[in-house]
Amino acid sequence: MVDVRDVHRTYGSGPAAVHALSAVSLTVAPGELVALVGRSGSGKTTLLNVVGGLDRPDAGTVHVAGTEVTALDDDGLVRLRRDVVAYVFQTFGLIPVLSAAENVGVPLRLRGLPVADREHRVQLLLELVGLGAQAAQRPGEMSGGQQQRVAIARALAGSPRLLIADEPTGQLDSETGLAVMALIRAVVESEGMTAIVSTHDPVMVALADRVVHVADGRLVDA
Repeated sequence: MVDVRDVHRTYGSGPAAVHALSAVSLTVAPGELVALVGRSGSGKTTLLNVVGGLDRPDAGTVHVAGTEVTALDDDGLVRLRRDVVAYVFQTFGLIPVLSAAENVGVPLRLRGLPVADREHRVQLLLELVGLGAQAAQRPGEMSGGQQQRVAIARALAGSPRLLIADEPTGQLDSETGLAVMALIRAVVESEGMTAIVSTHDPVMVALADRVVHVADGRLVDA
């Protein structure tokens, strides 16, 4: 599902240059849940951004679901992020004026899905993440854990093949984080997705199929 080959990414130049990724290679099998573990600044987020087409490497190649991400133009990257890859971030990124259901339905609106089909899919996803009764609530009326569940449901709306999650429990207490991590594990299995999750959370490490350690822009093991 994911094939990263000899990827380099440097920010800045000269003595102040930061080598965020150096000769990184990684493969992720379909249906696999991989946890990226490493200290802040180790390169985890840069690697996720390169895989998902949010950032371009200076050298190397990235393939996702058979598509060479590193060869796509801007329109191709938009289609990749719309149809193949979904994201969950530490900051929930919900639209404050929209209800939970409306937030989840945003990707489906962008696809032009008929209203009845969209509403059915949104309700199914909210039920999947345990928020069927909170469909009409806005983000400001929900706890952090509930908002992250809405963000996960929104990420799943377009039936992505790859889920990328960057520190998804970073703003949550340990009990809520445990529930969110278990949810990610469950939806990966139920939706048949592949997932790469960067985390400091030992619970996610325990739930992952494989753990990859990142240090100073290199993979310690992959």
